[in-house]
Amino acid sequence: MTVTVLVPDEVGVAALSEIDGVRPVVYRHGEPVPPEAAEAEVLVTGDGPSDELWRELPNVKLVQLLAAGAEDWIGKVPDGVLLSTCRGAHGGSSAEWVVAVLLAIYRGLDGFAEGLRRKHWERRTTDTLQGKRVLIIGAGDLGRHLRRRLETFDVRCTMVGASAREGVHGTDELPALLPDHDVTVLMVPLTQHTRGMVDAEFLAAMPDDAILVNVARGPVVVTDALVAELTSGRLRAALDVTDPEPLPDGHPLWDCPGLLLTPHVAGSVSGRRQRAYAVVARELSRYLGGELPKNLVHGEY
Repeated sequence: MTVTVLVPDEVGVAALSEIDGVRPVVYRHGEPVPPEAAEAEVLVTGDGPSDELWRELPNVKLVQLLAAGAEDWIGKVPDGVLLSTCRGAHGGSSAEWVVAVLLAIYRGLDGFAEGLRRKHWERRTTDTLQGKRVLIIGAGDLGRHLRRRLETFDVRCTMVGASAREGVHGTDELPALLPDHDVTVLMVPLTQHTRGMVDAEFLAAMPDDAILVNVARGPVVVTDALVAELTSGRLRAALDVTDPEPLPDGHPLWDCPGLLLTPHVAGSVSGRRQRAYAVVARELSRYLGGELPKNLVHGEY
């Protein structure tokens, strides 16, 4: 038996052609629908859902995402269609970005870069990442990748998940945990429980000069509350995501002091597509073997 799998690019064709029983076919939303779409059982995609999608793909039984986030698809998949994420593909690069921004902030690299532009030689002592206390909110794949990297810098990490378990605190413990950490890193999916989680009360519990790092989704943070804290100079932040996104011209975040901002690029690294398709291949192999995908979405996640 051969299963037709729709993929968005030739990289996917090359990656999945080696799996027995899989016939990968390129399907790009907005382009003419290939004739194989009518019989396709699996859709691999990096796009969001659309109204006409299910009319074009009447026999799809599994939607396999190329991203770890599924918020655009929640509640938009027909009954009986499975939804699986690409959790495990981008944790390393996201964790690498967090380490990079923390090193840049603590070692004052922006100031030295300015000295280079001005051709000005100025030696000074900086802070260090060593010995810092980092609160990682999100104890899944991304959080584990980050903890492993940070601990090599002699950082003391505390993990927080939706519920408490061995080695992981629950989110209900955040009010007591936040004041004792130099850095708080957000690595959670966007759900009804995490949207707006970082509000004025949350930020007020962080100690003076602490750093908020958001590599999750912009709406996890209440932007106006963060702008107020940054403008006062009490907190610092590193953001790869914002709300709104893209950040429009004239938005207050552009002028906030103590902010390191990148345009949603934490996972945009070389080899990302190959790593994503390696996860997809594993998920498809499970599915073809009669098992449920490991990254299957249940409810919101």
